[in-house]
Amino acid sequence: MTPHEVLSRVFGHAEFRGPQEAIITDVIAGRDCLAIMPTGAGKSLCYQVPALIRPGTALVISPLIALMEDQVSALTAQGVRAATLNSQSADGSQVWRDFADGQLDLLYVSPERALTDGFSQLVQRTEIALIAIDEAHCVSQWGHDFRPEYRRLRPFCDALPGVPRIALTATADRDTRIDIAHQLGIADDRIVLSGFDRPNIRYEVVGRDNIKRQLLAFLANHAGQAGIIYAPTRAATEKICDWLVEAGIRARPYHAGLEPGVRSRHQADFVASEDMVMVATIAFGMGINKPDVRFVAHAGLPKSIEAYYQETGRAGRDGDPAVAHLIWGGEDVARLRAFIAAGDGNEAHKANEARRMNALIAFLDAAGCRRRELLRYFGETAQSACGNCDNCLSPPDLIDATEAARKLLSAVYRTGQRFGVQHLLEVLAGKSSEKVVKFGHDRSSVFGIGKDWPADQWKNLARQLEAIDALERDPEHGGLVLGPAARPILKGDVPIALKQLAPRRPTRSTDSAAELAPGDRPLFEALRGLRRQLAADAGVPPYIVFSDATLRAMAARRPQTVAEMARIPGVGAVKLDSFGPAFLAAIRESAAA
Repeated sequence: MTPHEVLSRVFGHAEFRGPQEAIITDVIAGRDCLAIMPTGAGKSLCYQVPALIRPGTALVISPLIALMEDQVSALTAQGVRAATLNSQSADGSQVWRDFADGQLDLLYVSPERALTDGFSQLVQRTEIALIAIDEAHCVSQWGHDFRPEYRRLRPFCDALPGVPRIALTATADRDTRIDIAHQLGIADDRIVLSGFDRPNIRYEVVGRDNIKRQLLAFLANHAGQAGIIYAPTRAATEKICDWLVEAGIRARPYHAGLEPGVRSRHQADFVASEDMVMVATIAFGMGINKPDVRFVAHAGLPKSIEAYYQETGRAGRDGDPAVAHLIWGGEDVARLRAFIAAGDGNEAHKANEARRMNALIAFLDAAGCRRRELLRYFGETAQSACGNCDNCLSPPDLIDATEAARKLLSAVYRTGQRFGVQHLLEVLAGKSSEKVVKFGHDRSSVFGIGKDWPADQWKNLARQLEAIDALERDPEHGGLVLGPAARPILKGDVPIALKQLAPRRPTRSTDSAAELAPGDRPLFEALRGLRRQLAADAGVPPYIVFSDATLRAMAARRPQTVAEMARIPGVGAVKLDSFGPAFLAAIRESAAA
């Protein structure tokens, strides 16, 4: 079959997107490739289609069991002979035999399993179609999730001359891309960069005030949708999950402190759901193949722009509208700086981590289009504002906060550089609280000099001053102290512009049926109910049956015959046989009602 025939018959799509066809053509021809493509752009097809055309079995090396199992479930539903070998494989012996006998189109393995002597010897006796290295940023010391075992993959690939290797990742700046190619033996001119923009994701950033209230308000506008909330610690994960459950929201916690069986069960529940919220540390999510995640919220700062891009990229993989909502505070910046300072890396590595953190802070402080700031970091230039981030939808007003910054820094100094924001705000506001009087700060020259500003604006300014190193956290007491950037501000040499706090335009819900005509929505919901039932009967997540986009096309076009159903995007030959009759019956029943 040709690539287009595979795309249509197996995957149910009429056209390739972006650089897919060019990459696939090269891999089929036996040429290596490093593909940098955003999540949701169809990286998997770049090796799955060649795997069904080239003779032999395609090896897919992935660091995550969850990703392997999701991919295999989806491929099996499409009639592809796929399997996985990992530490949790219940039928490892059978998979091993099928692989040795050439009965598999694709075999997913972890790098640890691929590098064992037994597997390497078996590979030498088996016809290999290609080697796909997923999450390839793990090979680079500059990547946000470096894994040493990935460094040993080049000798593994070199031992199979003539077998093309394709490395894929969604997240890699220039230095990381070059390092990946070098480590895997891929020529620099074989790097394909398709862009980093995810136009369906709306980016939102807010300062932390009351995290419980803020999260519940955000979720109220995303009721009935599946999403992920990332928390900075295990304790925060449990606490936030408890808040959500108390509010009647279906939620599960996920972190490394849970028993493996509990984590697996929670992950399976989330993947199979259409409305669950997973509250997790960064231990969750990388490689999860759930396409219908409608939002990703951060209850604290990720460690870098790369990590933020990777984590938010788990929203809207199906191309439908999604939201990335980040809530941050000055203490998050202090935590990241302390983490970098205490790290084991050399000075060059620490300097690179600091550069990445500063890029993240620039993204947080951006007064203009956030997408433009994000793309600039990855070396892309946006020609215009995106119209789909908080700053574009509700442009902030900038105010001159130079004098206010001097007042706040003076208050920090005059009170002994040992108190937190709340105490400083009471001093600035002229409040004679018990603590203020106890330390004699009601007699300080800075007492009451900030009455003209609301507390929320002072907190906003404190966050910004921490972000630019004018304020730091005392590691012992947690109070605010003057940072290296404070002196020029106090002298009046550096102006400070601050975004004026104002009510944000309410977040629009990311409704899967929003693109449908009102008359088509009842059928869409009926088809979703049928999908849910068929998925439960088959023991697979609903999206394995059909995506929301496919159901919307059915609801809008209302196919009446098998031939018409076959032309719906996402309906391949195997799915047409397995599920087509049931959906055709539901559509006809709707027409007769």
